[in-house]
Amino acid sequence: MDDYGLEEEDRKKWLWWAIPIVVVIALAAALYYGRKHKEEPVAQPVKSAPVATAPEAPPSGHELAADAANGRPLPALAESDAEVKDSLDGVFGRPLDQLLVPKDLVRHIVVTVDNLPRKKTAVQMWPLRATGGTFAVSGSDNATLSAENFARYEPIMKLLKNADSRQVVAVYQHYYPLFQQAYVELGYPDGYFNKRLIEVIDHLLATPEITGPIKLVQPGVFYQFADPTIEERSAGQKLLIRMGNDNAAAIKLKLRELRRELVKRENQ
Repeated sequence: MDDYGLEEEDRKKWLWWAIPIVVVIALAAALYYGRKHKEEPVAQPVKSAPVATAPEAPPSGHELAADAANGRPLPALAESDAEVKDSLDGVFGRPLDQLLVPKDLVRHIVVTVDNLPRKKTAVQMWPLRATGGTFAVSGSDNATLSAENFARYEPIMKLLKNADSRQVVAVYQHYYPLFQQAYVELGYPDGYFNKRLIEVIDHLLATPEITGPIKLVQPGVFYQFADPTIEERSAGQKLLIRMGNDNAAAIKLKLRELRRELVKRENQ
């Protein structure tokens, strides 16, 4: 069952999004109001879920070449956390330290990105810490999603908007062999993580803009979207909807920038 962030005693590790980091960070913003309930762990899938694609320039479907221009050798995947974190700090700044769970960063980013087009994400694999906040609902008998939730995303949205897309892609390209290794280890021996990443970006870009009040129902402990056409959407698309149209539009703008830079580098 998907929820909208009610309180619980035990905090869960939480979602956020260099290119995959941006995807994870931006989507995790949708959970910024606090996602602290107990949630059943989700088994990792072996095959990619189908995703809707936006009418953008298609990727080549080939692996992104690693950028070794700076001559720095890559660390082993299992020993990459400190170096990857330092590189992300260089793009997003030190405030990111308060959000990241600095363990198995590359693996957790890969799992989270791969799960965004699915109905549920693997909470225990999210690369960001839980944050405080209470989910705000307007009304009781006819509950709707309150606009008070949207303002909580301001710190994360500021980090996202100020990030230089070319720097983000440069970090991602340098460490791409590690992302690809983690993707293969996830159960995709013949797949390319870069292709999957672009598929997921396209899926998120296809998220509809919802006008008017967003009605909620509470069939049990947690709230759900009253509209089944929204409730049946993927975890990633529902996160964008929960953030509000303004925040979702800003995230889509950044995703388009990142996508263009990715495809350009892939086709070089």
